[in-house]
Amino acid sequence: MRVLGFGDNIVDRFIDRGVDYPGGNSVNVAVYARRLGLESAYLGVFGDDSLGGFLRESIAAEGVSIEACVVREGESGVSHLRVDDGDRVFLGWNGGGVTVREPLVLDDGLLGYVGGFDLVHSSVYSRSEPELPKLAGLRTLVSFDLSSEAEYRSPAYLDRVCPHADLVLLSCSDLDAAATGDLLAEAVRRGARLAVGTRGVDGAIAHDGHALVSAPAQRADGIVDTMGCGDAFLAGFAVSLLRDGWTSGDRPGLGPIARALALGAESARDQCFVEGAFGRGRLTTM
Repeated sequence: MRVLGFGDNIVDRFIDRGVDYPGGNSVNVAVYARRLGLESAYLGVFGDDSLGGFLRESIAAEGVSIEACVVREGESGVSHLRVDDGDRVFLGWNGGGVTVREPLVLDDGLLGYVGGFDLVHSSVYSRSEPELPKLAGLRTLVSFDLSSEAEYRSPAYLDRVCPHADLVLLSCSDLDAAATGDLLAEAVRRGARLAVGTRGVDGAIAHDGHALVSAPAQRADGIVDTMGCGDAFLAGFAVSLLRDGWTSGDRPGLGPIARALALGAESARDQCFVEGAFGRGRLTTM
């Protein structure tokens, strides 16, 4: 089984630590899938600056292939963060740099490459929406992180993404269980085959268009920081379904969904004890 992260990469700069960490939603899911035992790769654009080199080296060191990536002239994306009592606080970013400004366009050659994977994952931070319809002719599953911002929950945006996604993930820590269920149902009505909402310490809920399945969060004491916990949840959830035989166009049964929620929760808990998204930090030099 092979997983591809398609889209964003970024340097997460923790200003309270003075440390830069490699990251990005699409990168993280590929790294976490690799750590869970699957073959994985990342496909995206790197800047040609020193931070781009740092990102490439860090991702490759995790055993994630970057062979099909492109390096473009321009700066890498940088986000600024700090940790308050173990909780990651986002302070702003530079817009994602050349990765977001000049994202990859999937031509026939790249589509042939992408078609060799069982699951392709992307996110709202990747500017990959125009490429999603191209994946319909492939037999690969598609997952997409819809994050938490209101702009990515509008009917117009959901209509751009959901018809092309086998799985969408939404961060719903600001919603109660009923509102989370309603949002997941909306995503499924607009085309997603399966929708999952993560609610932090209140666990997670999945909706397959017919039933809701919920699971508690796993307790984590002594948290280092919460960077990447949602990405780790998605990776654990997707890897579990893949191991249960999930294929394109298929809606998993309630048993596999329940098992996937459990592995997602376990992966998110374990992520709480990792610095940055997947470690490999270095002192900030600028």
